[in-house]
Amino acid sequence: MNENEFAARVAALGGQLYVVGGWVRDRLIGRPAEDKDYVVCGLDAQTLEREFQVRSVGRQFPVYLLEVSGRLSEVALARTERKTGTGYRGFEARFSPETTIEEDLYRRDTRMNSMAVRLPGGELIDPFGGRGDIKNKIIRATSEHFRDDPVRALRAARQSAQLGFSIDPGTVELMSACRGELAREPAERVFAEMRRALASPRPEFFFTALRDAGILDAVFPELAALIGVEQPALYHRGLDAFEHSMEVLRRAAALTPRAATRFAALVHDLGKELTPRQEWPRHIGHEERGLAALERLDRRMTLPRPWYHFARFMIANHMRLPRLRRPGAIVAVIGEMRRGGFDAAEVSAVIRADHGALPDFLQRYGRYAAVLDEERARLAFPADLPPQARGRWLRMRLAEALARRLPPEG
Repeated sequence: MNENEFAARVAALGGQLYVVGGWVRDRLIGRPAEDKDYVVCGLDAQTLEREFQVRSVGRQFPVYLLEVSGRLSEVALARTERKTGTGYRGFEARFSPETTIEEDLYRRDTRMNSMAVRLPGGELIDPFGGRGDIKNKIIRATSEHFRDDPVRALRAARQSAQLGFSIDPGTVELMSACRGELAREPAERVFAEMRRALASPRPEFFFTALRDAGILDAVFPELAALIGVEQPALYHRGLDAFEHSMEVLRRAAALTPRAATRFAALVHDLGKELTPRQEWPRHIGHEERGLAALERLDRRMTLPRPWYHFARFMIANHMRLPRLRRPGAIVAVIGEMRRGGFDAAEVSAVIRADHGALPDFLQRYGRYAAVLDEERARLAFPADLPPQARGRWLRMRLAEALARRLPPEG
């Protein structure tokens, strides 16, 4: 069944079909728009279930999956909502054939998401000015219903990162009002928004928007603790540790699309929050302290293991790699990178984003690695060498080969 056939069958039953939400928004922005969500007005659940081969997926209200034009799409009955408790499940949904599309759109989060396209015909339904907000590149809440789901505050920040739009001051206030409930939200919902934000063109906008709304500490206390932490002015141009982290994240995003690498750039200086205040603006030993902060974040969010291990490596080594000169240390670091599956290009992206240039070790990484591979293939363990001594013997021979064939430059 294609979309026109779907709309015709709904109309024959006395209803009206609409495309809603992200597809409409993205078409107006000019972004690729693929997945469509549909809303049906004028029909009840029994009629929809009887007349179409739908599969129910909604627990609290009628939402279904239906194949339309060869694609599995979400189909919902028009509804209104009333908040009755806390969290994203703390509301009551009301649906009936009398619910209008305008009433359904009113419950949604932002004006640019509160638009629909009538089918057939393609008439735009925009009762709250979403098209104007897109033109003006602003994210604005549709109504007080924005607060019904606290994660909408994260979503607005994430859309700022994705689209480069600013957030309306009134909406920032509504985001602030979500603070208490946000702190109790399931960690997986928070992480899902962060993950999408990190994959966005301007991921730093996500975190600065949360800071501006006063809710960063409710979801990312380790990052919020960096606000106001002084750093050496010679190296950081007067930026505090949070502002520096945002700058590093911005640079990393320009160098790599990988969310795991951008995350490592984001958290590389977490340990500065734990530096005793009397030691500011210096942060000697913040690498080790940063590992403890990462552990706290991981316990709360359960990070993907590749993210966690790469972030650990970068936190521990982001100050060491630019100074790496000794052949033995180079052998050890290359071994650690290979065991962890850490791509040299991704390591380089974080270091370049943090330090502004690529150090000798990373510029010569390919040559170092080639020498180690050649030597490892050539070497043979002495017959009388105990098995427990082989690792140390091999590292020493490899270090000697590096010193001989690729002496440090400068």
